[in-house]
Parts: sequence; structure tokens; C-alpha cells
Amino acid sequence: MRGVTIWFTGLPCSGKTTIAKKLMEILREKGKDVELLDGDTVRNYIRNTDFSKEGRNKHLRYIALMAKLLSERGVIVLCSFVSPYRENRDFARSICKDFMEVYVKTPLEVCIERDVKGMYKKALNGEIKNFTGIDDPYEEPENPEVIVETDKESVDESVEKVLNKMKELGYI
Repeated sequence: MRGVTIWFTGLPCSGKTTIAKKLMEILREKGKDVELLDGDTVRNYIRNTDFSKEGRNKHLRYIALMAKLLSERGVIVLCSFVSPYRENRDFARSICKDFMEVYVKTPLEVCIERDVKGMYKKALNGEIKNFTGIDDPYEEPENPEVIVETDKESVDESVEKVLNKMKELGYI
């Protein structure tokens, strides 16, 4: 079985994890070996609370290495991380033999509306510093394999776009 790293990137609350979870469910139903590495979950396990640029870079390099190792063993690795800087996504692409970037493109206003944890509110009030989209930049991907627009399409439509690209590239 051929492994691949599918890297979901986008602003906080854009829908990355929602799409990745639905995709994982579908792929597992098809008998595929799939792992989801999600920003909140992984960060809790490795206890990394450094959100500086340097801290984020180190964290995402670690995630890219985990994805590389899993995908080399035939696992479909779904990585759901804001990953705001191109350099981190480019690094992941450079070390993962098979890599597919999915840009979850959602307007900031929509992400703010969806924010159930209240993180944007805290960032806008100055309680959280270096919050992506507010006082820290998000560098949009320049050439992602897939762009999903969660303000214009359903979760199922977004998942279908990813599945179609996976089929086209021979990953499933």
C-alpha cells in the first residue's frame, strides 16, 4: 500500500479538522490505514505551548517527520495544522515522498463566527498574542493540490474534492 501525507492548512476554525475527520472515516471504511495528526491533539500530547514563530517552526518540523515516517510505512497521514508559514509546509513537502497540500480557504470573518473556543475574541482583545490571522500572518499556499472553500461548499463537497485528487494522483 502506498502512503501519503495530506497536509490541511488554513486559518484557525476554517474547517481543516472537520474535513480531515470525515475523510478519515471514508478512507477507513474502504479499508485504508489512516492516521490523523491534529494540531490540538498533538500539541496536548507533546505539551508544546510555544506559539512563537520559532516554536511553531520546531513543532511543525516534528510533525512533518512523524508524517514522513508513517507514510513511508504505507499509512495515509492526514495532518490538520494551521501551519501559517510557507517554509514549514515546504519543509514537509520536501521530506515526504508523497505529499498533497489542501488549502482550506475560509474568510477570516467566517472563521471568527465559527470560533467556539473564543480564541479570536481573546486575540482581538489582546489577551492572546501571535494569533494567526489577527496579529500574526497566515501565508496562503502558492500551489496547493486542492483548494476547498468551506464558506461556499459543504463538508461532503470539500471531502469529495480531496478524494478526487487522491484518486487522480494514485493514492487511492
